[in-house]
Amino acid sequence: MNRSRTPAPARVPALVRLRFLARVRFLARVRVSARASVLACSVVGAAVVALDGTVLTVAQPALQRDLHADVGQVQWTSTGYLVAVASLLVFAGRLGDRHGHRRVFAVGALGFAAASAGIALAPGIEAVIALRVLQGVCGALLQPATLGMLRTAFPPDRLATPIAVRTAVIGLAAAAGPLVGGALVSAYGWRSVFLLSVPPTLAIGLLALATRQPEAEARARAASGLLAPATQEPGPETRARAASDLLAPATRKPEVEAQDRATPGLLAPATRQPEAEAQDRATPGLLPPATRKPEAEARDRATPGLAALDPLGALLLAAALGLLVHGLVEAARPGGAVPGALACAGAAVAGTALARHERRAAHPLLPPELLRSVPVVAGVAALLAASAALFGALFVTTYFLQDVQRLDPLTCALRFLPLALLMVFGAPLCPLLQRRHGPRRTATAGAVLLTLGALLLSRLDATAGALPVGGCAALLGAGFVTLMVTATSVVVHRAPEAHAGVAGGLQQTAMNVGPAFGVATATLLLALVPDGGFVPAEGAALPALAAIAALTLPAALALPGGTRGTRPEQAPPRPGRRPSVRS
Repeated sequence: MNRSRTPAPARVPALVRLRFLARVRFLARVRVSARASVLACSVVGAAVVALDGTVLTVAQPALQRDLHADVGQVQWTSTGYLVAVASLLVFAGRLGDRHGHRRVFAVGALGFAAASAGIALAPGIEAVIALRVLQGVCGALLQPATLGMLRTAFPPDRLATPIAVRTAVIGLAAAAGPLVGGALVSAYGWRSVFLLSVPPTLAIGLLALATRQPEAEARARAASGLLAPATQEPGPETRARAASDLLAPATRKPEVEAQDRATPGLLAPATRQPEAEAQDRATPGLLPPATRKPEAEARDRATPGLAALDPLGALLLAAALGLLVHGLVEAARPGGAVPGALACAGAAVAGTALARHERRAAHPLLPPELLRSVPVVAGVAALLAASAALFGALFVTTYFLQDVQRLDPLTCALRFLPLALLMVFGAPLCPLLQRRHGPRRTATAGAVLLTLGALLLSRLDATAGALPVGGCAALLGAGFVTLMVTATSVVVHRAPEAHAGVAGGLQQTAMNVGPAFGVATATLLLALVPDGGFVPAEGAALPALAAIAALTLPAALALPGGTRGTRPEQAPPRPGRRPSVRS
């Protein structure tokens, strides 16, 4: 009697268990490999762009002599790049949201490599300017995708560390740029500076094409029925629970088995309800079905590709940002106040037209849900003000050290060494501060340090030594890196995953427009204010830049306050569906 009640050996469930565990191990290996590749592409891509901007400054005098160009033509090698980048960053992010960040990144990286090689072989200054504009276009494709790929590859609670690594490498590249550029120009000439960018961008472009896209991986998991479609994979407890269920199917309670048969998820995709399967098929990418409304899904499927990109909005935004950057650059030149003012007025007109168009567009380039997000807007505003204050202060202080104190460029760079060191070594500490104190307190501390550094810098007199200058530089570096990492994390976390590219474009736009605004403000005050000399304590430029730095304080206070405040808001599950398990 007892023998008849003993269940038969569970050979088939054991086979299923082995297949399940093998599948989980395979997906874990693929996921880790894909994340490592995405992190490598993001970090190297951002570092190459930062390095390219700093080494070019050192190479411009040699370029001018070799190509027999005038100063205005040489300046356009920088202005053309800046205008192209700033005008296309948001549109490039939209392209990544629509067609995949990995593809857009690969096109940008390979195009950047080709343009860099072309500049190294350019016969004249006109070709250099044209190829620099092309390089700016490719850089605009590349930069938002570096953040968009991170957003889709890493869970929100693990995203702060990759962003901190990316920021640290950017700081290292920016600090090493003048040294590397000077060594290359001295040994091999200015063309070697552009050849420096070819191997890394070519390598990461090919790596991005070879890397399996995280979105496709998530869709494959959902289609196989092994994991419920969600923005994060199940945690270790969930996997252990599923494995234990397979190990001993005969000991499971009937009500548990009934519940599992009714649950869409790990083992029985055939028992799922038809409406749940239809919802999963209608859900693109990594977004859970609960985060997209049915009418939005139907509209996206019915929208032609060009109309969904909002070409008129992209054109107006490109005109507004391009004219703005051009106006700020022109205003910073001697005698360029009038052309700069006209360009800025044109940017205001284009911006007004863009605002009217975006309110009426069926598929706006700047999604309303992104612009209505207070953390995203506050994060972008903090980055804009912080970058303007930092680069404006560096511009004024560099002239103070070289023209007033008569220091050579190397000694001047050594005075700013604390800033570079804190940028590199302070970035990895920022995720720890965010987890312990939350984004609001962390960013507020960074804003206070940045403002204090600018204020103390504005009080230096002509006899200031290395210690006070280095102390101010340390405050600026600590404050800026804290703000940059925290604000970038909030912008990327809080943006819906469907708009991660646009959010990355906004972040990069702030980081490109801010320095131009800070330098233009400093130049105008130095030229227009009677006491606006390069001695900080006697001028008005650095106090004005300190006031700009103080604008980061209200922006920082508008960031999320909790230690888990950087997580994106979750929509409630749809009726009739069990919420997916999140680790």
